[in-house]
Amino acid sequence: MQPANHSQIQATTPAEKRALSYSSTIKKLFDEVLDTKMPADRIVANYFREHKKHGSKDRRVIRETLFGLFRWWGWLKQLGSQHDEQTWFKMLSCCALLEQHNWQQFADAWQSFSGFSTEQHQIITDFMTRADLTIQEANALSVSDRNQLMNQLFAAIEFKEQQLVPAWFWDVCPIENEVQQIKLIEAMSSRPPIWARVQKYDTHKAIKELQQAQIDANVSGYFDDAISLGSKSINLNEVKLYKNGQLEIQDLASQVIGNVCQPKAEENWWDTCSGAGGKTLQLRSKQLQDAKGSKSAGSIISSDIRSKALEELNKRARRAGFDNISIARWKSDELPVDKNSFDGVLVDAPCSCTGTWRRNPDMRWIDDRSCVDDRPELQLDILTRSAKAVKSGATLVYATCSLSPLENEDVVKQFLATNNDFELVVSTHPFTEQQSEHITVWPYEANSDGMYVARMVKA
Repeated sequence: MQPANHSQIQATTPAEKRALSYSSTIKKLFDEVLDTKMPADRIVANYFREHKKHGSKDRRVIRETLFGLFRWWGWLKQLGSQHDEQTWFKMLSCCALLEQHNWQQFADAWQSFSGFSTEQHQIITDFMTRADLTIQEANALSVSDRNQLMNQLFAAIEFKEQQLVPAWFWDVCPIENEVQQIKLIEAMSSRPPIWARVQKYDTHKAIKELQQAQIDANVSGYFDDAISLGSKSINLNEVKLYKNGQLEIQDLASQVIGNVCQPKAEENWWDTCSGAGGKTLQLRSKQLQDAKGSKSAGSIISSDIRSKALEELNKRARRAGFDNISIARWKSDELPVDKNSFDGVLVDAPCSCTGTWRRNPDMRWIDDRSCVDDRPELQLDILTRSAKAVKSGATLVYATCSLSPLENEDVVKQFLATNNDFELVVSTHPFTEQQSEHITVWPYEANSDGMYVARMVKA
């Protein structure tokens, strides 16, 4: 890697030169995310595709620092402008500290470039000494501990936990209970594990094989086919179970949807907003599980407006060896399927994705309140049109990966107000075991993303 050209900083050691080069690259990507408002993971993927010189360690330092900056941006942005060189190095240094990154030589270089006072350097040293004694991994440090550190480092600034999500979030997702607020922030400020689902294969056998391949695989404790794969990056193309279609990546909160649907072996279901097919595959897997080894005559029809997403779905279905999955693309407002013909219809509606902020921390800062306010009208329209495909006595499931009642309970209530042939059904929350007509999965309940789901039945 070539060192970046900084006008004020003089790097004298190889570690300092690499730290400067990393800093320049991360700054370029960070500004590009804020300027273009494109997702950070897409921008990073494009960058690495164009710059193949970076090794795996380079990629990890760049990627994890970039996402860490967005994770703590609610605090870091209060230090000043990232365009000021010294402030930028303060941000990088604080990010490495808050994240407990293990590339200490680069963190030390950023700290030395930051212009911290002697007192601030001592606060960091004392903190690192304490942290080394108690922290086994980054997520073991509480947000309260990190908040205390920031307030010690920058006494003139008041840092609060609630600042780690934008202020407008609390307006669209009102949580009056401060304990629940802190729990949510704690989850939003840590990285969830990689969740997967086993299909057409024994779960315990799959775990054993994955562990033998040095993958940190464990049962979920909630669903028989769900597996946690830990938090380390995995090259799925080298995982035999994945290549054979016996393992699919799907967050645990997302898996709640299929378990609420519970499609039977002989039923016909329509996945109205299927995307690349994660829930379609889960529905078909559930049907095969219900068939208990015998052939399932049930079927899934998957629809979306995006042809590329449907192509990916077909590819995944072929890899899994699943039959009875077909495609019906939305080409207009007209239903792409027959009316009154399905035993179950799943509407996983497009939404603000606030439930996935934990995995995509940049989205908190490149979106604004309109990402929530602009959705309910479309969601209600999709739900209302899709409901026409439900036959009498059959099931309609509405879901989003949003945490806002505006996109969830309020949409369902509006739908029921004008569709009195549907009624809500009580479901059991898989993580809390509470029964409710509206299930909201909070990220802190089972170390997952956030999700909402409601089940209705047509008279």
